[in-house]
Amino acid sequence: MYRFLFSAKWLGWLLLVALLASVCVLLGNWQMDRRDQAHDVVTAIESNYDADPVDFEAVPDIFAEADDADEWTPVVLRGEYDEAGQRVVRNRPLNGRPGYEVLVPLKLDSGPAVIVNRGWLPIGNNVAGRPDTVPAAPEGDVTVVARVKPGESSVDRGAPEGQLASIQLDEYAAELDYPVFTGGYGLMAAENPAPAERPVLMPKPAIDEGPHLSYSMQWYAFGVLFFVGYGYAARQQAIMDRLQEEDEEAGYHEANPAPRPAAQKRSRKRPSAEEEEDAVLDAQGFRTDGSLLSERD
Repeated sequence: MYRFLFSAKWLGWLLLVALLASVCVLLGNWQMDRRDQAHDVVTAIESNYDADPVDFEAVPDIFAEADDADEWTPVVLRGEYDEAGQRVVRNRPLNGRPGYEVLVPLKLDSGPAVIVNRGWLPIGNNVAGRPDTVPAAPEGDVTVVARVKPGESSVDRGAPEGQLASIQLDEYAAELDYPVFTGGYGLMAAENPAPAERPVLMPKPAIDEGPHLSYSMQWYAFGVLFFVGYGYAARQQAIMDRLQEEDEEAGYHEANPAPRPAAQKRSRKRPSAEEEEDAVLDAQGFRTDGSLLSERD
């Protein structure tokens, strides 16, 4: 009944279905990987964001290595800002508003400097491509509580003098004439002494893994549906072949309208109206000639 599945046509359809299902599985796995990454980010936020700040001397290498487990950890830094090394990062929207982020190197009392992201500024109205004003960093010794963030990748676009296209720490460090940690930077949470004006502090990130799990389940379901559709099509083909075979045996196939010999046909003749009437009369005790059957009969 299903011998047609071994034909070249149906084997080709099976190969195509398997290929499409494999693509769906790959896309589902990709969404699961993204979900795992989002889960790691959420775990780091929940574990580190509101933790008690640790002193830099206790974790001196935390800005030297980009460790995902340390992201969002608050660290207490002491040193002096290098306002001459300040840079503004372009294209940094916040809550749907375009703007900039302000980076200032903090020269520690000992060791390399740490890049501190002091916060966000809106786009300016006076000069295109620049904020109107950049609040000055506190002068002299300052104590900063900053959360660890990994550096960013380089982007394929330039920036005007005094600005950066992304927080690519190696490129930023190359513009300075002193050692700088390039494994991560600090996202400012507080600084003392606190200036009268300062950039807007970055808000706490949303704790959301996103729709990756549901998307992955959808892709897996699509992969299964391809095989379900293939099975349904095969079942319909088998039914059509069986009906066609029955029609051929009854002598009604279009390609062979002549009836087959009686010995090769399956009897599908329905009784005529007269035969049905005779059967009813016989059942009521009448003969086909209209006379009553005798009790002996």
